[in-house]
This record gives sequence, C-alpha cells and structure tokens, in this order.
Amino acid sequence: MLNKVVIFGVGLIGGSFARSLKKAGAVRSIVGVGRSAASMARALELGIVDAIGVSASSGAHASAAGAATGAPLSLAEALHGAELVLLAAPVAQTEAILAAIAPHLQAGTVVTDAGSTKSDVVAAARRALGGKVAQFVPGHPIAGRETNGPDAAIDNLYVGKKVVITALAENTEADVERVAAAWRACDAIIHRLTPEEHDKVFAAVSHLPHLLAYALVDDIARKPHADLLFQYAASGFRDFTRIAGSSPEMWRDISLANQSALLTELDAYMAQLTTLRAQLAAGDGAALERVYRNAQQARHQWITAIETAEAPPSQDKAD
Repeated sequence: MLNKVVIFGVGLIGGSFARSLKKAGAVRSIVGVGRSAASMARALELGIVDAIGVSASSGAHASAAGAATGAPLSLAEALHGAELVLLAAPVAQTEAILAAIAPHLQAGTVVTDAGSTKSDVVAAARRALGGKVAQFVPGHPIAGRETNGPDAAIDNLYVGKKVVITALAENTEADVERVAAAWRACDAIIHRLTPEEHDKVFAAVSHLPHLLAYALVDDIARKPHADLLFQYAASGFRDFTRIAGSSPEMWRDISLANQSALLTELDAYMAQLTTLRAQLAAGDGAALERVYRNAQQARHQWITAIETAEAPPSQDKAD
C-alpha cells in the first residue's frame, strides 16, 4: 500500500496508472499535476486523482493552503510525503519536470517515468537531479491506445502488459522494487533492460511502425483525390494505420529522442523497400512470395508466443 503517489500527466498513461492502483487498493491518495488546468479539473472530476497540483508551466495558481482548501497544490505541497512519483508527460518535458521537482524531492521519494525512450531520459535525469539521481528509476509501460486525455484512462490498460525497467547503477534494489511493485499492482509483467538495449529494441518494433503509419496516412491525405481514397479504405488500412491516431506531440518527441536508433531502423527498412521495388519491377513473383511467406510465418510464430504467454494456467497446473 502506497500512502501517496504523484503523477505528472493524467492522460491515458498516467490516468490509467492511477485508476489501476485505485482498483487494486494499492494507494491511499493520488495527486495529479499537469500543464492544462482543464485536464487537471477533469481528472479530479472523474475521480482519477484526489487532488491536483500546479506545474511550472501551468496557468493555474497554487493556494498557500491548497491541501486544506481543495485549491491546486504547490509543487512542494504536492510532493510532500510522496512515496512514488510517475512522470507520464511527453519525454521532451522530462528534464524540465525533474528540475522543477528536484528542490522539493524528499529522501524517501522514488521517481519513475513512462517514457518510450530511455537513454535521453537518463541523461536528462542526471542533469536535472544531480546527486539525487539515485532516486530516479526509469521505466516504460508497453501499453497504449490511440486516445488521449483523462477521459481515455481505464483501469485495465496494463493487465498482462510488459513494463520495462531500465534501472541505473545508482538505484537501490528497494527503490527498483517499489516501482516494480506498483506496476505489478496494475497486473503488469516486469522486464529489465539497459537504457541502450531498450532504445534499440523499441526503435525497431514501436518507433519505426509509428513513423510508417503517420507517413502513409499523411501521404494519402495530401493527394488531390484523398476523399475518394479514404472512402474505400477498409479494415486492412484501419488496422495498419491505427497507431497514427496517437498523440503527434508525444511521437514527435519520441522520434527525435531516439533519433540515432530510429534512423538505423529506417535505413534498413528503406533498403528492404528498395529490394521489394526491384522485385516488383522485374515481375519476380517468386521472390515477392518468399518475402511475404517469411513475414507471414514470423508473424504467426510471434502471435503464438504471445497467446501462449498470456494463456491462463490449465486446471491441472492450477491444482
């Protein structure tokens, strides 16, 4: 049971974390902090958080006695007595948020994040927190939807989903476990990677697919007959481009933050497209089919592995 959790950004990711902890009975009080006064008010109205705080860039004003009056709390008030702080804002905001909270960060508070890149986040944490960097345990929940804001938050977003923790050498095992335990309370599965491993992996399987989906939809939207094309786009197009409905601001930041690894994956994909184009231009059906068949088999194996891992235990094993 956590007495107090502070969440910067109470949209889909941060709001779902809050809802999941509350559903599990794993937290007594949650304070939400964000840039938008309207979003924070909505999170409070929906019961996602129990109190709201003021970020450095917010237009709202803190009350000197915010906790008593129900007015927005100052950062000092919001962070006082917090056992866990989650940064669920776009990754480009990480350093500014950490720099703002550093003067108010108490010795017993552990800070983590939900950013989709890790090497840049770790570098930002070292700059912003200095000697307090040991209190920062980087993390990344592998879950999401194409909707945003407090109204998108759900209490089962993380059930059966992976959360990657990229612990620092300075972190104590107790602090890492506090972060892991909070995510396990959301029914997530904990994995560990180094920040560098994380960024290479997700450049290939997450960041590149988002870039491709955005590029395809943008290309079609710019065509003079876009209305006709969208009229006939069906389930295949919808499935392939679903992730282009995600937050442009967030994915702009992720793309730039993981620029090097993403460029490597993009170059490899462009080389694959060049090969496919040559095969298509040559009418080489056999070569095209080999690529398609290999992709089909790899995807089937991947889906089977996922279904096996997520399958409930059999009655015999349960007994």
